[in-house]
Amino acid sequence: MNQTANTAKIQRIVARQREFFRSGATRPVSARVNALKKLRQEIKNREGILLDALKADLHKCQFEGYMCEVGMCLDELGYLIKNVSDWAKPQKRPTPIAQFKSKSYELPEPYGVTLVMSPWNYPILLSLDPVFGAVAAGNCVVLKPSAYAPHTSRALAKLIQAVFDPGWVTVVEGGREENSALLEERFDYIFFTGSVDVGKLVMEKASRHLTPVTLELGGKSPVIVDKTANIPLTAKRLAFGKILNAGQTCVAPDYCLVDRQVKDQLVAELKKQFIRMLGTEPTENDNLVRIVNRKHFNRLQGLLEGEEILFGGWHRNDPEGESGWLAPTLIADTLEATSKPMGEEIFGPILPIIPYDDLDQAIDFIRDHEKPLALYLFTKSKRVKDKVFNTCSFGGGCVNDVIIHLATHHMGFGGVGHSGMGSYHGKKSFDCFTHYRAIVDKANWIDLPMRYQPYKKVNEKLLRMFLK
Repeated sequence: MNQTANTAKIQRIVARQREFFRSGATRPVSARVNALKKLRQEIKNREGILLDALKADLHKCQFEGYMCEVGMCLDELGYLIKNVSDWAKPQKRPTPIAQFKSKSYELPEPYGVTLVMSPWNYPILLSLDPVFGAVAAGNCVVLKPSAYAPHTSRALAKLIQAVFDPGWVTVVEGGREENSALLEERFDYIFFTGSVDVGKLVMEKASRHLTPVTLELGGKSPVIVDKTANIPLTAKRLAFGKILNAGQTCVAPDYCLVDRQVKDQLVAELKKQFIRMLGTEPTENDNLVRIVNRKHFNRLQGLLEGEEILFGGWHRNDPEGESGWLAPTLIADTLEATSKPMGEEIFGPILPIIPYDDLDQAIDFIRDHEKPLALYLFTKSKRVKDKVFNTCSFGGGCVNDVIIHLATHHMGFGGVGHSGMGSYHGKKSFDCFTHYRAIVDKANWIDLPMRYQPYKKVNEKLLRMFLK
């Protein structure tokens, strides 16, 4: 399909969605709940298809595919189904006495036609989670999955087609041409998950129509390990976070700042954990996720050239030549951060180890860089926790663990600064795709005269009683 025909197709899709939204079909809360229930059941019905697609695209095993993607989708859907009816009701608010007699409330309304652009690393979870929130809030959705996960993209398209009228939710497959054509259209809200550079482009395109955006980006998420930490447990949890999805996770631990007094112990324990979890030949372990494509695989290998490797560095090519596997790898660096992996977001199973002598050095190092999506602190000290949280800005994080802060309905997940804007999960997903209209509903049986002209001294006294 040439670019002109492709653009015309996208325009027809968006026009169809706008017509569907204006019909009011997405407004009834019962319709939204029924759609979410049907989607949940269809995901269950297609669980094997979805997990097979993850295996084909990323060599993601069934356990990890369910734990990090399909299972989390079902859990999120269950929470939304249970609560969306309450969230969609008018939300009562206090009324100032100066506005007597009236009642105040916020009235939730959907934005309209929304665009969700998702990445390849968690291609089911990061595609469907925003769609759940958009549908729960009463919007229409155009979902654009990543072309780097083509099997999952196809499976998602068939899933959505089985559940929704194409005017309500539809999937646009393809690559850069489709992305570009979509960003030329006017949407009422755009939700993007991906790199900082593309996030800037999305925001630039959205600004032409003053379209609000949520940007879930990335960055170099630091780990701080202080001398009071439980080092064996720290290593176990840190290794989990670096092995998960082969480090291809937006909130993966990107580098580790460790008190010099416990640095050697941490490195030794990390080596033990990597071997315990994956064996002495990690790249042969069938549960290790593959690097997504040859370009990314070559980039990661290039980051290791000339570096001091403390552990790992082994790789295995995919027999079909598409990509390959990279073992969890520790490299040595200093606070000068001269290694190649410290020059960019790693997005792979490489972890620079940077010793520090004083906590202020670690804090200053983090604050000298862009605000990260996540920060992980391993310590037993309340003083250390307070100091780090009062000085470092980041999207979210954990104390004495990694990554799990995003696996909850009860807190929002999102970035700050270069790591993104806006948040979602649970009610935050509903709020993300909802505009709240502030309404004051005034009674007719009384009308306080003090605000009207001609202004009088006695009314000014009353005004000052109310407004002070």
